[in-house]
Amino acid sequence: MQQFDLAVLILRVVFGVFLAVHGYNKFFGKGGLTGTTEIGAGLFLAAGLLTPLAGGAMVALMLVAIWVAHRKVGFFVFRPGQGWEYCASIAVVSFCVATMGAGRWSLDHASGIHFHGWSGALTAGLLGIGGAVAHLAISYRPTPS
Repeated sequence: MQQFDLAVLILRVVFGVFLAVHGYNKFFGKGGLTGTTEIGAGLFLAAGLLTPLAGGAMVALMLVAIWVAHRKVGFFVFRPGQGWEYCASIAVVSFCVATMGAGRWSLDHASGIHFHGWSGALTAGLLGIGGAVAHLAISYRPTPS
């Protein structure tokens, strides 16, 4: 079991912190407030706090990024304009962490929050897909070609 806790800790911290730093770069760059969700979702996942919600938020963010910026380029991230493979990887890892649970070395565990398995998968999946669809419906306005 310690191997599981170590593995999920590494996944949470690496993917969560990387997304938070990405959002931080946007927030203090030209993106402004758009980076705040990435910072919050990333830090929550890294800490293992409300993990299925954080995982679902990360899935939603990545689905929106794929739809808005990366799908036109193709799969491979090394293509000019960057394809969608990396965003899809982040979404899948986030969904899997939400499904597995944050592990014993997390704020969820310390707080007595046991939200994993099918409930974690369903929460992350519905929040991720629903959040992405809602975000795109409410605010996405593609520029005419």
